[in-house]
Amino acid sequence: MFVVGCPRSGTTFLGRAIGGLPGFVDLGEVTPWKATLPARPSAEELRRILERVRRLGFAWGLRGVEQTPETAHVLDAALEAYPQARALHALRDGRDVVCSLLERGWLNAGRADRDDAGLAYGPAPRFWVEPERREEFAQVSDARRCAWAWRRYVEAARAAAAADRVLEVRYETLASAADRIAAFLDAPAPNLHRALDGFRDSSIGRWRTDLTQAQLADVEAEAGPLLRELGYA
Repeated sequence: MFVVGCPRSGTTFLGRAIGGLPGFVDLGEVTPWKATLPARPSAEELRRILERVRRLGFAWGLRGVEQTPETAHVLDAALEAYPQARALHALRDGRDVVCSLLERGWLNAGRADRDDAGLAYGPAPRFWVEPERREEFAQVSDARRCAWAWRRYVEAARAAAAADRVLEVRYETLASAADRIAAFLDAPAPNLHRALDGFRDSSIGRWRTDLTQAQLADVEAEAGPLLRELGYA
C-alpha cells in the first residue's frame, strides 16, 4: 500500500490512519527507499529495498503502508514491484499546500540543510523538475517554487499507468472518505471511520488570509491551469 501526493497534502495522516488498521502496518517514510528515488529506481530495486525493511521490522504477514510523497514520481515502478498493491493519492488545494510548504521552509531560498535521507532542502532543483527549467527553478520566488512542487507531484500521481489501482482522495473530503477508502482497500470500514475521526479541517482555505497578492499571482503563473482543471480555482 502506497500513500503518495505532494508533501503537506495529508499523506502522513492517511498513512498513519491506514497503517493502524487490523492487518496493516505503518512503515512511515522508509529512508533508504526515499534516498534512492531521485535515481528513478527500477521495480526490482524498489522491491529489494522494501523487502529488506520489512524483514528487519518483522512486518511479514501484514500489509505494509509506505508513505513517502516522492513515490508519486515512480508510482508505476512501485506498483510493478508489488502487483497486488494499491495506492492512495492524497490531493489538496495547491494554494493551501503552498501556505504549508512556505511555513515549513523546505523549498525556501536560504535553506541549506538536508532531510533524513540526505536530500537537500532549499531552492536547488529536485529530480522532478523539468530538465529544461532547472536553472529557472532556483531563481523564482519561494511561493512559485512551492506551487511548482505541487503541480509536479499531482501530475505524476495522476499519470500512473495503473490508474485502476490508484484512488485519489481529496484532503478537503477526508472526513467523509472512510467508506470509499475502505472499499478500495478491502479494509474494515468501522475501524477506518474511527481512524479518520482525528481529521481537522481548520486549515482548509487558509490561502485566503495567508498568501499575499504577489504570492497568489506566482501560484497562478505556475499552477493556475491545473488548479482550475481540478476545480480549485
